[in-house]
Amino acid sequence: MWSIGELAERAGVTVKTVRFYSDRGLLPEGSRSAGGHRRYGPEALDRLRLIRSLRSLDLPVPEVSRVLDREEALGEALEEVVAGRLRELGSRMAALRWREAALRLLQDCTPEERPDRLRLIGSMTTPPSTDTLARFWRRWLPPRIPAPVLRSFLDRAVPEPPADPAPGQVLAFARLHAFVSGPCPRTTTTAHWQPAVHRPDEGYRPAVLYEGLGEAYDLASAQLRDRRAPREGEALDCFVAAYARSGGTRDTPAFRRRLSGQLAADPRIDHYWDLTAEIVSPPSGPREPTPGSAHDWLRAALDAHLARTAA
Repeated sequence: MWSIGELAERAGVTVKTVRFYSDRGLLPEGSRSAGGHRRYGPEALDRLRLIRSLRSLDLPVPEVSRVLDREEALGEALEEVVAGRLRELGSRMAALRWREAALRLLQDCTPEERPDRLRLIGSMTTPPSTDTLARFWRRWLPPRIPAPVLRSFLDRAVPEPPADPAPGQVLAFARLHAFVSGPCPRTTTTAHWQPAVHRPDEGYRPAVLYEGLGEAYDLASAQLRDRRAPREGEALDCFVAAYARSGGTRDTPAFRRRLSGQLAADPRIDHYWDLTAEIVSPPSGPREPTPGSAHDWLRAALDAHLARTAA
């Protein structure tokens, strides 16, 4: 049996460290001497080395205790703790990357730009939450859309914050956050701030529409990535069919003409899609398609089709 000083010397730690872990129940003593001094057996050295290894990973004492308490399933307990610690570190590192990019954004701007950028950055968390974006779409979209359809659209429309953002992406996300946090303004061309298909008196079935639009946007996004000009084909047919089915009608030349006029009169949120493209695209690469750019491509394809058939 070793004294507390002998155990500390063998482990390469201080007596204070051994006493600290003993007092917290992490390092049980083997016995007491006649004078009441603590005595430790060889197994205490192995346990102390394990404690030091766990603490070197920056595990807090309660987590170390939880691992040691499950000595019979040490591997399983350690795996759970390590996985949780990795998640925590990942969140902290993402926050640090966002803060670094935000600081570079402030460092690289002019003195005149700095107050506005500081205000924008200060209005959101780091890394930012997408809750305000999701709330924006729940206000914009028609009510009572089935949850699976809503989730599918939000997956396309709400950009995820990049794990390692460039300063420009931080600025774009801050501007997007400010944009969706404000009131939805009425446009100068219509008394409504939502498209006609969102208004119940127009007789559309929004769930049918958005389920079809998701497929049309995916098809158009493939065309955009290939840098193809707007054209007739499967993507356009799917786009028109979504509007036709949602309104309980058929895809006819007359319907396509009416649809073109309706889409031209609908309010737009181009600023949202422009900022979204900045967020999801590589800083030095081509712009990634968004539902907004896919919608514009499909509208242009519809107009080109109508012009050709009219000619």
